[in-house]
Amino acid sequence: MGYLYYIFSSYYIVVLILQAVCVLHSIRRGNQQKWIWIIVFLPLIGSLAYIFTEIVKRRHVSDLQSKVTTLVNPKGRISDLEKQFKFSPTFTNRVALADAYLENGMIERAIELYEQSLEGVFKDNEHVIKQLIHAYYSVNRFEDIVKIAPKVRNGMNFSKTQTNLLYAFALEKTGDLAQLEKEFKAMNHRYTNYEARYRYGDFLLRQNRKEEAALIFYDIMEEGQNMSRREKGDGAIWINKAGEEWRKIMQQ
Repeated sequence: MGYLYYIFSSYYIVVLILQAVCVLHSIRRGNQQKWIWIIVFLPLIGSLAYIFTEIVKRRHVSDLQSKVTTLVNPKGRISDLEKQFKFSPTFTNRVALADAYLENGMIERAIELYEQSLEGVFKDNEHVIKQLIHAYYSVNRFEDIVKIAPKVRNGMNFSKTQTNLLYAFALEKTGDLAQLEKEFKAMNHRYTNYEARYRYGDFLLRQNRKEEAALIFYDIMEEGQNMSRREKGDGAIWINKAGEEWRKIMQQ
């Protein structure tokens, strides 16, 4: 009897973990309405269907395992990485540990390791610099962001990343409005970057450049009208906000 209870309990815990992973992933991708019902009412089958449909086909299985481990026992993963780094203090192990620190809100420890990593042949490492930008932003070290961001701003697809937006925020905080506008223009890509583009329109509005702001907001709103809820994803909130701002300007 005790053996059966152990098996049932283990099964229940595994299913709950799968459900949690799938629901969190679904919410972040903005496709939660359809999938959450399936995951809730068909716990095991729904979770497995979601994993193979929405996660595995986009990422390697090992990446999924890493995320599940982090969700279930983040401190255990950090402890393992600390031991690995202590045994072999390589660039790869140092950065992996710094990434885990950053992901778990241990910002100062992450910054220390990232800064130590930017030496020798790795002094301009793109991944480390981008992660350092995120870490600096978390502790309001805006001037440090402005110093290091130019090393990676010309990289491929940088203008389509959240890192570029953080760089733009840092430029505004430090008063470099000319460079800030250059960054906003670089991020003004159609059918993407909705938060960055909304922020650009908001910046123009605060500069009393209403006509230019209205054009930005209108473009975002128009694109949203031609997209499904799934296609909008996380951009839906910014598309809606852009529409609201455009209507406000038109009523003035």
